[in-house]
Amino acid sequence: MLNAKNEKLLVLVEKMPAFPKSVQQVVQLTSDINASAKDIVRVIEYDPVMTVKVLKAINSSFYGLPQKITSVQKAVVHIGMNTIKNIALSVAAMGMLNANNQSNFNTADFLLHSLTTAAIGKILAERLGLSSSQCSDCFVAGLLHDFGKVVFAEFMPDDFKLALEKSKQQQLPLHQTELEFIGLTHAQAGKMLAEKWELSEELIDAIAYHHMLEPSQNVLRDCVFAANQVSKQMQFGDGGNPLIDDFPEAISARFGLSLSAMCEALGDLASVKAEAQSFINM
Repeated sequence: MLNAKNEKLLVLVEKMPAFPKSVQQVVQLTSDINASAKDIVRVIEYDPVMTVKVLKAINSSFYGLPQKITSVQKAVVHIGMNTIKNIALSVAAMGMLNANNQSNFNTADFLLHSLTTAAIGKILAERLGLSSSQCSDCFVAGLLHDFGKVVFAEFMPDDFKLALEKSKQQQLPLHQTELEFIGLTHAQAGKMLAEKWELSEELIDAIAYHHMLEPSQNVLRDCVFAANQVSKQMQFGDGGNPLIDDFPEAISARFGLSLSAMCEALGDLASVKAEAQSFINM
């Protein structure tokens, strides 16, 4: 039985648009070891709008391909299926944001933070030696980890504005001030969005608990937590939370590094920021 808070959240989430069916199918197919690249390409090509946007992203200056790519099939050959999946998700996510929301939530800064968290999460997954599919899932989890804030900005702008302001003025965690003014956190909203979009259980867990400091068996969650802090430390965009959490013991143990050591080990991440900015400027 739903309590009052969950009922309130469910109403909000139901107002949010679903991901395009084509994107949901791409996510599901790329998680299926028996699915072929041909199946995934067919899904994208059946969505003309998605096809145009994906090809526009692929032909952007960031990828610097020697010749223009005119089909999704050719794109797969040049940059790989997992990258196509991530581009499709990024394009779909950007299409959900309202830059003119009444909460004064800066969507350009939010996107930069989300996209860089996604890319850094994928890098961290690669450092751990995860499979290409798991690395791609880390990108997805990083991209969507804060999308519960989009629900608040769009449908509870006055309360979310107060939460943002108090968080910034008093240097408090945003999820703490969200509880005060909204009664729910963006992680809770994100969990329900992820369920609505039919993401995997591991992805749902990573989005729902990306602020949790306790030890986790979910490596995706740990990658998102670490990538979130690295993105904030590097000042890549702004998700509305002014605080940066040091790595708790479990995260340091997972990666063998503290937050400062991780930032140093990753080196120059200018290309990560540049790629994210190229998507935003499309």
